[in-house]
Amino acid sequence: MNLLLSLATSPVFIASNDGGFEPPTLDHEFNPAPFLFAGTPFELNRILMVRLIAVAVLALCLIIYARRAKLVPGRAQGAMETLLDFSRVQIGHEILGEADAKRFQPLLATLFLGILFMNLTGVIPGLQIAGTSLVGMPLIFALVAYIGFIVAGVRVQGAKFFKNQLIPPGVPKPLYVLMVPLEFLSTFILRPVTLTVRLLANMIAGHFILVLCFLGTHYLYFTLSGSMGIGLGTLTLLGGVIFVVFELFVGALQAYIFAMLAAVYISLSISEH
Repeated sequence: MNLLLSLATSPVFIASNDGGFEPPTLDHEFNPAPFLFAGTPFELNRILMVRLIAVAVLALCLIIYARRAKLVPGRAQGAMETLLDFSRVQIGHEILGEADAKRFQPLLATLFLGILFMNLTGVIPGLQIAGTSLVGMPLIFALVAYIGFIVAGVRVQGAKFFKNQLIPPGVPKPLYVLMVPLEFLSTFILRPVTLTVRLLANMIAGHFILVLCFLGTHYLYFTLSGSMGIGLGTLTLLGGVIFVVFELFVGALQAYIFAMLAAVYISLSISEH
C-alpha cells in the first residue's frame, strides 16, 4: 500500500514544515522544473515529457495499425478502427454529412485522437498529468481547429466567406453597426478562446481532484495514522479510485466535444446561408 500511494503521489507530494497537510498549488503542479537541457530552448520538464510520450504512443499505434491491418481485425486493430470510425461517423457524418466528412476526416481524427491520448495521460501511473492541462497544448489544438474552419470556408466560398460570416443577410442595415463587431468577436475571437478554456479548465479540475484525493490518503495513512486516519484515508482512497474512472470518461468526452465543435464550425463555414 505504501508503494502504491508513493507512486500515485510522488510527483505531487508536498510536505509542510510542521508535518501537517499542505494542498498542492498551481505553481507546483503546472510549473515543474526542467530535468533535461535546462537553460536552453530545448529544456524538457515533466509536462513536455508527458506530451512527447503521448504523441509517440499515438504515432506508434497508428503505424502498427497501418502496416499490419488485416481484413479480419484482431483486438488491437479493432480498437484502433473503433476510434477512427467514431471520429468519422459520430463526429464527421453526423455533423458534416458523408461527403464533407470524408474530406475533413484527417483533421477531425487528428484533433480527436491527439486530445484523447493527451487527456488520458492524467490517469496513467508514473505520468499522472494530462498533456492538455497546461494552456499551450489546448491553445495549439484550438488554433488548428480555427485555421481549419477558416481555410474550409475560404475554399468553398472564396472571399465571400468573411462577408457571409460578418454580415448576416436579412438584417436591417442600421443594425450592421452592432452586428459586424459582435459577429467578428463571436466567430473569430471567442471560438478559439472557448475551445482552449473549456479543455484546459476540465483537465486542470480533474487533475486537482485526483491529487487531493491521493495526497490526502497519503497524509491520513502515514502521517495522521490511528483508526481515524485509516478510516478517513480509506474514504479518500476510494474517492480517488472513483475519480480515476470518472476522469477517464471526462478525458474521452472532452476529446469528443472538441472535435465535434470543430466539425460544427467547419459546417457553418462551408454553408453560405
